[in-house]
Amino acid sequence: MSASLNAAVATSVASASASASASAENPACAEPLAVLGRDVTVPLVTGGEVTYAALDYAASAPALQRVWDDVAAYAPYYGSVHRGAGYLSQLSTDLFEQSRATVAEFLDCRPADQVVFTRSTTDSLNLLAAVLPAGCQVFVFETEHHASLLPWTDAQVTYLNAPRTPDEAVATLERALADREPYGPALVCVTGASNVTGELWPVKELAAAAHAHGARIVLDAAQLAPHHPVSVRDLDVDWVAFSGHKLYAPFGSGVLAGRADWLQEAEPYLAGGGASRKVARRADGGVDVEWHTTAARHEAGSPNVIGVYSIASACRALQEAGFDALVARERHLIAKVREGLADVPAVRVLSLFGDDAPRVGVISFVVDGWNSSHFAAALSAEYGIGVRDGLFCAHPLVRTLLGSEPQAQGECGAPEAAPGERSLNAIRVSFGAGTPDEHVERFVRAVRELVEDGAKWQYRTEEGRCVPAV
Repeated sequence: MSASLNAAVATSVASASASASASAENPACAEPLAVLGRDVTVPLVTGGEVTYAALDYAASAPALQRVWDDVAAYAPYYGSVHRGAGYLSQLSTDLFEQSRATVAEFLDCRPADQVVFTRSTTDSLNLLAAVLPAGCQVFVFETEHHASLLPWTDAQVTYLNAPRTPDEAVATLERALADREPYGPALVCVTGASNVTGELWPVKELAAAAHAHGARIVLDAAQLAPHHPVSVRDLDVDWVAFSGHKLYAPFGSGVLAGRADWLQEAEPYLAGGGASRKVARRADGGVDVEWHTTAARHEAGSPNVIGVYSIASACRALQEAGFDALVARERHLIAKVREGLADVPAVRVLSLFGDDAPRVGVISFVVDGWNSSHFAAALSAEYGIGVRDGLFCAHPLVRTLLGSEPQAQGECGAPEAAPGERSLNAIRVSFGAGTPDEHVERFVRAVRELVEDGAKWQYRTEEGRCVPAV
């Protein structure tokens, strides 16, 4: 890597390390990590402007300033990966593979594990679904995000009912695995932290149950990795998947990391350049192909080297900031939000495992007398607060939590319901390492004011979404 690029990256690392040291001294009072958009102001329908409170981290977290600076330092040196003899191509190839090593370290992978770069968690799990051995049975809880719930179309899938305690989750899985016949390959797919309730799942115990019955397990860490350390080795999972855009990295990149055997034995996820090691014409006019046995086997095409580098930069930034400090500060924010919502009788927070369950900064709730789209629209238009409303691409789970029939119809976005009408949806507030106290304090105050005083503006339904009337 060039001296100028090294210098730029070194400056960024030094800045992040200094911030991390300050945070570690007093985590409860630590400053949030610097993120893009922290000073953006937005107009209010009631007049004036306010600094935008981004409280939709569970969908996409804002990029860390550190990550953006690292990418900007690299951008002039951009070159084609694995395919060029020139200096920039060689530099980019080196950086790409260094990023793979950084991610492996971040996940505490085993020596034989492979790190495959994908487009997202969804892409990672679809890749794993594509390499399942013939006759594989898949076990997945109905509580999963659709990225974990839906890819297994070519396998025999057993959907497990939503558990109400972590112990019940383990017992439910053990019963299902004990009942499977015949005993062929099997895979368990489970989330690390719910994208609806934020609750942490007993991943290590579920992995032990899976392995005791001869099954493998993949961890959907999309909501876990940005908030807590993830150790493939300690959790003893076979694979882990996550997305860069939830890990404070911009661009469309993701990761599937874990055991190499199923990946090596299957046909490439995509056929093309990069996946192929050798291609030759046969005498009969056909083509013989020798595929790579490394991670490149499933990385055909020109890779998103900037997206990959941004993931590696985010991994380094979170490690240097220190997860102990990040977790302590997030618990401080979670307590503020939960205590504030508990003081508003009309608010019901959704939960599987109960109030005392450990969780990340993801909280979903409903408000008596309010349509969820109306409430979210008022938070945005009158307070400059961005949250999410709907079913959060976890339809069966939200319906279960709302007490509706599992077959009830719904959609990811807002429902066709006018302001004030009940809807089969919820409101989700989510936050993380870049969230200042003021944002969650404004959110709690806004919830209380909307419930007690009502909206200050009139709203209407437009194409299924509640918007301010003009």
